[in-house]
Amino acid sequence: MTSSPAAPGSRLASRLGFSDRVFIGRAARRVADQIEAGLDLVENGLAEDLRVADSVADAASRYLYEAGGKRIRPVLALLTAQLGEGNIPAVIDIAKALEMTHLGSLYHDDVMDGADRRRGVPAAHAVWGNSVAILTGDILFSRASQLMSRYGDRAIRLQADTFERLVMGQLHETVGAQPGDDPIEFYINVLADKTGSLIAAATQGGAIFSNAPAEYVEPLRLYGEKVGVAFQLLDDVIDLSAKPEETGKVPGTDLRAGVPTMPYLLLKTETDAASAALAVQIDEGVARIADGEDPAILDQPLAELRDHVVTQKTLELARTWTRDAIDALAPLPKGTVREALTRFAESLADRSS
Repeated sequence: MTSSPAAPGSRLASRLGFSDRVFIGRAARRVADQIEAGLDLVENGLAEDLRVADSVADAASRYLYEAGGKRIRPVLALLTAQLGEGNIPAVIDIAKALEMTHLGSLYHDDVMDGADRRRGVPAAHAVWGNSVAILTGDILFSRASQLMSRYGDRAIRLQADTFERLVMGQLHETVGAQPGDDPIEFYINVLADKTGSLIAAATQGGAIFSNAPAEYVEPLRLYGEKVGVAFQLLDDVIDLSAKPEETGKVPGTDLRAGVPTMPYLLLKTETDAASAALAVQIDEGVARIADGEDPAILDQPLAELRDHVVTQKTLELARTWTRDAIDALAPLPKGTVREALTRFAESLADRSS
């Protein structure tokens, strides 16, 4: 398996949301060209930086990188860097470090979730076993920290703070809401930690390490975190899609595995008898699947959940977070970067329409 920055699908136009709908007009295309040039540097750098002398560690470390991926975090870092000095070496290294952190988290997540596949290939733990997969994730985290350490205390703190939030988000998802916690608020916080924190690190990191004006950093952090939450809420809707050929997932994959999603959590707050009965059906089905029964026993209840008002409410909630993300960009100057970030957020919402 090999990777090339010039391979089909590795260009900006193929990245989620970064298409002609995002970069409109001649000036925007010039920015897009800069991001594509930066992505080439990131891809080439990752191919080199992920190499390990040990043969097993080398193959495992490059496994998910070579399987592909959208590189959304590097793209966002490169985009916000255009508010400063652009694709300078610090920005390229920060973009690589954040992508390594993301990749490392995938190795760990797949072990914890027992996932069979990732990016169209068998999950790393299915190839090498849980221990090697976990240790490979650790290697990627260490390589990311090495890159960040080149840029002093601020970079180290950004990496450490983001990594802590990733871990806490996974921990809270694993143990679940505790007595006294509001389940909806708890779940939003998990999404903010698990997904929003790393996207926020990318959007603010691009500005910080390109020497963009300091007053842009906090708005970009807020934007990234809110976009991350919106992204995951929309995934909850997509998870129930009746068109697996379009989503690439069996409908209700997360719920069948016992992972709560926002439609399910909102269903539990409904007070009518039909909603309560549906929630019981889902709970009983999840328990039976955990005991070894065919996951297909939840086909009908999940179809009902897909058509329930709570799924539409989840979509509306995601769009609220999207609007809030766009509103956070108000302090930024009007221009191609702000417009592209706005259109990117809007393109996320379009995924479920």
